[in-house]
Amino acid sequence: MTDSNTLAARLPPLSGRVQSHVALAPQTWFRVGGPAEVLVKPADAGDLAGFLAALPLEVPVMVIGAASNLIVRDGGIPGVVVKLTRGFAGISVDAGGIVAGAAVLDGTLAEHAAAAGLAGLEFLCGIPGTVGGAVAMNAGCYGADVSQCLDWAELVTRSGELVRCEAPALGFRYRSSSLPPGGVVVRARFRGTPGEPAAIAARIAEIRASRASSQPVRSRTGGSTFRNPPDMTAWELIEAAGCRGLSRGAAQVSEKHCNFLINTGGATAADIEGLGEEVRRRVREASGVELEWEIRRLGVPLPGERAQ
Repeated sequence: MTDSNTLAARLPPLSGRVQSHVALAPQTWFRVGGPAEVLVKPADAGDLAGFLAALPLEVPVMVIGAASNLIVRDGGIPGVVVKLTRGFAGISVDAGGIVAGAAVLDGTLAEHAAAAGLAGLEFLCGIPGTVGGAVAMNAGCYGADVSQCLDWAELVTRSGELVRCEAPALGFRYRSSSLPPGGVVVRARFRGTPGEPAAIAARIAEIRASRASSQPVRSRTGGSTFRNPPDMTAWELIEAAGCRGLSRGAAQVSEKHCNFLINTGGATAADIEGLGEEVRRRVREASGVELEWEIRRLGVPLPGERAQ
């Protein structure tokens, strides 16, 4: 990394908060990883737009949300890490839909939709992340995903322009989208259909109970590790390759759901990522299938470590 104080001194003015060499591990669900060289928390979309417009293009920028589907490598993240907080947490209901800031938790959005009698967004309560991340990765579960209910998303581009993209322009695919390069989702509108609030709330409770019974939700984990290959499920391939319970250091393939990696206590990011790569190798040898990571892996390894 470059000297943090030097980078912080080069940054454009910001109304929000700027911190150097900030530990990211406590902010991630895995509780692993190195620091952000500089962590930036803009006050609102205008603040973010002005900051990015004036930020030299050679300075790398990475955006994190709830850090629930993320491995931060042990050497940390060079450059600027942007985290959207309170200024991006608004929710408002309009005719047939709900508008939410990028920092709103997916479960919170589902609850607000239920209270407003809007059905079709219940699946979001099963996604442990924020609206911004859900849009960026076309998050989904229980037979639904963001592409099916998103009307538009507002983004701040790397050049500092605030733009609104209609859903078809975002190029949604399975667990991915085609956001403009460097674009940061700041707000989005989701559509619902009229429904009975009590029935919608009951469906949310059902999804949460199902998730708690089948996934290691109380462990230090990062959600589903690998994408499901076409017409297959990742967990079945991992099971068939004999990887359930496999460990490396304090990282382990969950006994409860083997498409989840967990930190049993004291794992490093290198342990977790290395275990994931070992799972991929064993599945490839057993079935010929190349599993693709769904968890994002960011940053650099420590000196002496090898990036996976």
